[in-house]
Amino acid sequence: MEWLDRLLGLSLKSEDLGFGHMAARAAVMYVAMIVIVRIGKKRALGDATAFDVILIIILGSVAARAMTGGAPFFPCLLAMIVMVVMHWAMSAITRDAPSFGHWVKGHSTVLIRDGEVQHEAMRHEHVSRDDLAEDLRQKGVCDPSEVKEARLERSGTVSVIRK
Repeated sequence: MEWLDRLLGLSLKSEDLGFGHMAARAAVMYVAMIVIVRIGKKRALGDATAFDVILIIILGSVAARAMTGGAPFFPCLLAMIVMVVMHWAMSAITRDAPSFGHWVKGHSTVLIRDGEVQHEAMRHEHVSRDDLAEDLRQKGVCDPSEVKEARLERSGTVSVIRK
């Protein structure tokens, strides 16, 4: 394991890491992140919910600390794996327990029903009229009266079903 210490500078303080150590740590972390993300669910990188974004932020933070020597390298890798496995497990639980899923991942909110804008729902979700109009235009809709239902999804996107 001495070769690994020489390559990654595992026994060095962060300020003593050289260019080679940082480059090697970055390369190892890159490969490790690919493996770790592949362990997780595919949707975490698609239309991410707050549940998914939190994982991504934490993984990036822990990976950065490992690469820069702010925290021990291999314990950080293990922590990242544990977080992805926990995320996967929570995702499985929320899939099978909808009430728990609503608590963890949130729920969608109807913004337009049968052409009628739901103003109270918009207020509750902090969606302005301009925001809604922009989202409708992006879906090719000019007027709310053309919409059977529009929802603010858990990912923050607006889905639209035309009449």
